[in-house]
Amino acid sequence: MINRETDLEVVSVETTRVRVEGMDCASCATKIENALIRMPGVTDVSVSVAGGTVTVGHDGLDRDDIGNRISSLGYRVASAESDGFAGERRKTSQETRSSDDDATAWWRTRKGMLAIGSGIALAAAFALGKAVPATAHWAFLVAMLVGLVPVARRAIAAARAGTPFSIEMLMSIAAVGAVIIGATEEAATVVFLFLIGELLEGVAAGRARASIQGLTALVPKTARLEEDGGVRDVPADSLQIGATIQVRPGDRVPADGVVLSGESTVDEAPVTGESTPVRKGADASVFAGTVNGDGLLRVRVTAAAADNTIARVVRLVEEAQESKAPTERFIDRFSRYYTPGVVVVAALVAVAPPLLFGGDGVGWIYKGLAVLLIGCPCALVISTPAAIAASLSAGARRGLLLKGGAVLEQIGRITVACFDKTGTLTAGKPQVTDIVGFSRSAEDVLRMAAALESGSSHPLATAILSKAAEAKTRIPPASNASANRGKGVRAIVDGMEVFLGSPKAAAELAALSDAQQARIAVLNDEGKTVSLLVIDEKIAGAIAMRDEPRPDAEKGLKLLSDAGIRRMMLTGDNRRTAVAIGKQLGIEVEAELLPEDKQRIVGRLQQQGSVVAKVGDGINDAPALAAADVGIAMGGGTDVALETADAAVLHGRVSDIAAMVDLSKRTMSNIRQNISIALGFKAVFLVTTVVGITGLWPAILADTGATVLVTVNALRLLKPSGG
Repeated sequence: MINRETDLEVVSVETTRVRVEGMDCASCATKIENALIRMPGVTDVSVSVAGGTVTVGHDGLDRDDIGNRISSLGYRVASAESDGFAGERRKTSQETRSSDDDATAWWRTRKGMLAIGSGIALAAAFALGKAVPATAHWAFLVAMLVGLVPVARRAIAAARAGTPFSIEMLMSIAAVGAVIIGATEEAATVVFLFLIGELLEGVAAGRARASIQGLTALVPKTARLEEDGGVRDVPADSLQIGATIQVRPGDRVPADGVVLSGESTVDEAPVTGESTPVRKGADASVFAGTVNGDGLLRVRVTAAAADNTIARVVRLVEEAQESKAPTERFIDRFSRYYTPGVVVVAALVAVAPPLLFGGDGVGWIYKGLAVLLIGCPCALVISTPAAIAASLSAGARRGLLLKGGAVLEQIGRITVACFDKTGTLTAGKPQVTDIVGFSRSAEDVLRMAAALESGSSHPLATAILSKAAEAKTRIPPASNASANRGKGVRAIVDGMEVFLGSPKAAAELAALSDAQQARIAVLNDEGKTVSLLVIDEKIAGAIAMRDEPRPDAEKGLKLLSDAGIRRMMLTGDNRRTAVAIGKQLGIEVEAELLPEDKQRIVGRLQQQGSVVAKVGDGINDAPALAAADVGIAMGGGTDVALETADAAVLHGRVSDIAAMVDLSKRTMSNIRQNISIALGFKAVFLVTTVVGITGLWPAILADTGATVLVTVNALRLLKPSGG
C-alpha cells in the first residue's frame, strides 16, 4: 500500500474498489499504484493482483476519473465497489459470481488476440522471407510492429504516470535497438515471445484468482421463499434476514440460517472440507453453499447474501491479499533500485567494451539489449505475492483465514501455542461421561434423570437429554416438577418422588455411604461435575458430566509437538478441571486466570524469546490475543472473531492450527524456491549472453519463462499438503 500524508484538515474519506482485467503481475500493480497516487485527492492505493482489485482512498473523486486513469495504462475496469462514511455497498456473492461467469476464454481476451495476431504475422513473415528473401527485413519489421505498438503505447502511458522503467519500456527499447542494428527477425521473435509470456501470466493469475472466487459459485442463484401461505422462487441475493425458506433434498442451501423444522443430513464439504455429512435438525445452523441431503428443511435466514459465510471469507481473503508481507515489501523496495541498475549495466555492456578495448560495437550493443531483457524484474517481484495469494486461497478453502501475508509469514515462526480451554480445546458444552448406579441400575438412573430434565434448556439438562436420546431411552412423564435454584430439580415420576441435584443438596435428603463419597471424589478429581439422583429418599445413582475435548484435540496438539512447538492451556476454569483435561491431552496448564493474567503470561513468554500464538474465542481472550505475536480465533463462520483476530479457524478443528503452521512453512519454502528460480535464470543467461552463447530471444525467456515457472510453482500451494 502507498500512503501519502498531508497537513490538511481531516476530510471525509471515501473508498472505491474497482475490478481490473489484465492486471496479472506485480509490475502491473506498480504501474497502477504509481499512476493513481499522483491523482489529486487520492490518499492511499492498495492493489491485489491475486484478487484483481484496486482499492483507492480519496476525498471525493469521481469513479470514472479513477477508471479512466487505469484504462489509460492499457487495463480494463470491469466493475466497482464503493463505500464511504454515509454507508457501505458490498457486492453480493451473486454479483461477484456473475462477473466471473462473464470471463472469456483466453483466446478471446485482449492479450490472447494480440499474441495470436503477432504469431500469425511472424509466421507470415517467415514464409514471405523464404519465398522472397529481399522482403524479409520489411516483413519481420511489420510483424514486430503488430505486437510492439500496443506494448509501446502502454510503456509511454506508464512513463507519463510515474513508472519509466516498466517491463514494456525495457521491451520496447530492446526491440527498437535490435531493429537499428539489423536484427529485425530476432526483434519480431522477441516481441512474440514476450506476448506469449504475458498471456501465460494472465492464465496462471486467473487460475489462482478463480480458486477463491470459485467459492461464490457454490451459492445457488434462486431460493424457495415462504410468503403469504405459499412458496415462490426468488433471487437468493434478495433474501432478507428473518425470511423463511425451504431447502429441498439435493438442493444447495441459498443462505446462512437456522433450521426451523425438518431433519436432514447436510454435506458441508464444499465449505468446511469435511467429507462426512452432518445431521441437522431444529435450531441447527446451516451455511450457504452446503448441500441438503435426504429431507426437507425450513430455514430462517440469519445473514444477507453480502454477509453470508462464503461472501465474508472471499472478502476477507481479498483484503488480506492487498496487504503486503515483509518479504514482499523488501523485494518491492529492492526492485525500485534493481531495474534502473539493470538499465545502467546494459548501457555499460553495450558501450564500455568497444570504447575501452575496441572490437565489434554492434555485437556489444546486441549483448547490451539482451542484458536489458534479462534484467526485467517481473519474476523476482511476483515470487512472493504469487505464493502468498495461492496460500491464502488454499487456506480459505479449508476454513483457515489469515489476515494477510505478514500473518502467514509469522505463523510459521511460532515457538509457543497458548490455548484457551472452553470452546477451543473443548467443545464448549458439557457431555455425560459417566452414569453410576447405586441402588438403581444405570439405565433407570438415566431414564429418571431425563424425565426430570424434560423441557429444560439448561446446559446440564441438555447433556442428559442428549445422552437419553443417544441411548434411545423411553422417558416417562413427570408431574409436580419444581426447581430449587442452586440445589436441583424434583418431580413425581412413576409415582415416586425423584430429586436430581448437587451432592451437597442430595446429602440433605439421603445419607451417602463412604463408597459413594469415594466414587464421587474420583469423578470430581477427573474434573467432572457430578449430580446425584435421589428416589424416595435413597441415593439411586450419579451422573457425571464434563466439557469434553474436541475429537481432534489430542491429534492436533501432537502435530504441534511434532513440529517442535510448546503447547500451553491458559484458562479461567478451576484448577482441578483444567488439570484433568490437561493431563488427558498432554499439555501444560495455567488455570484460574483472569484476562489480564493471560496477557501477562503471553508477555512473559515473549520476554523469554518465544514467538507466541494465542488461540481463543476472540472475545473473552481479547487482551491476550492482542498481545500475542499471532492471535488465532477458534469459532464458527458467524463468530465475531473473524473480524478481530489475525487469523481464524472457521470450523473449530484444533488440528487446523498445525495446518496453519504447515501452510506457512510450505509458503516460505515456496517463496525461497521462487526467488532462486528468478535469480538463477537471470544469472545463467547473463553469463551466457555476455560470453556470446545466447542472444535476444533466449533473453526474453529468462524473464517471461522464469515468471511463468514462478507462478506455476506458486500454484502448487493450492493443492492440499502432500497432494
